Amino acid sequence: MKFEAFRKSIRLSKEDISRGLLEENRDRIKIKKEKVAVRNLVKIMDAALAIGNAKGFASMSLRDLSSEAGLSMGALYSYISSKEELLDMIQQQGRIVVARVMSENLSGIDEPAEKLQKAIQVHLYLSEVLQPWFYFSYMETKNLPREAHRKAIESELLTEGIFAGIIEEGMAKGVFRQVDPRLGAALIKAMLQDWYLKRWKYERRKVTVEEYGEFLVDLVLSYILIRDEKKACS
Repeated sequence: MKFEAFRKSIRLSKEDISRGLLEENRDRIKIKKEKVAVRNLVKIMDAALAIGNAKGFASMSLRDLSSEAGLSMGALYSYISSKEELLDMIQQQGRIVVARVMSENLSGIDEPAEKLQKAIQVHLYLSEVLQPWFYFSYMETKNLPREAHRKAIESELLTEGIFAGIIEEGMAKGVFRQVDPRLGAALIKAMLQDWYLKRWKYERRKVTVEEYGEFLVDLVLSYILIRDEKKACS
C-alpha cells in the first residue's frame, strides 16, 4: 500500500476532525452554527498543537492559545472552559479517529500475515498524516487528569490489542510461530511510535514513511512467520 493512496482514501482533513470533535462535544461547545464552530475549532486545534509541541502544553496559558488562534478570550471560552478540557477533547477525538480508520482498513481481511502487514502500514501512515496530533497526544498524556489519563492508557492498550489479536489468530491458524502476543504487539507499537516521536532522525537519514513501513513489516513477518509461510510470501 502506497502512502499517497492511503492519504487520499481516508479523506481526513482538519475540518473533518474538527467536525467530529464538535459532534462529540455538543454539550460543551456553546456555538451552534456548525460552519463557524468547525472553522474556529480548526484554529484552536492548530494553535494548541503548535504551542504544545513547541514548548509543552503545561507551559501554555489560555491567553497564549487565544493569541495564537486569533480568537478573543470570550470566543475561546465558547469552546472550552479550561486547558484540561481541551486536552481531554484532543485525546478523545484522536482515539475515535484511530479506532475508525484501523477498523475500516482491516475489515474483510482474513489472512493473518496480510492483516498484520495492513495494520502496521495503516497505523504508521495515519501517524504520518496526523504527526503533530500523535506527537502531542503521546507527550501530553502525563498531564491529563486521572480519568482522562486512564482513558489514554486504555487507548494505547486498545491499539496494541489489535496487533495482539492478529498474532493470536495467526498462531491459531498455524501461520505464525508461538510467541507472546502481548510482547509482540508492544514491540510493534514501540517501533511505530519511534517514527512519529523521532521523525527528525529519519528525515536526516532520508528514510521515507513507505521505506520505514516496508522495513518494519519485513522485520516483523521475518520473525513471526513459520518458515514454510515465509517461502509462500516471498
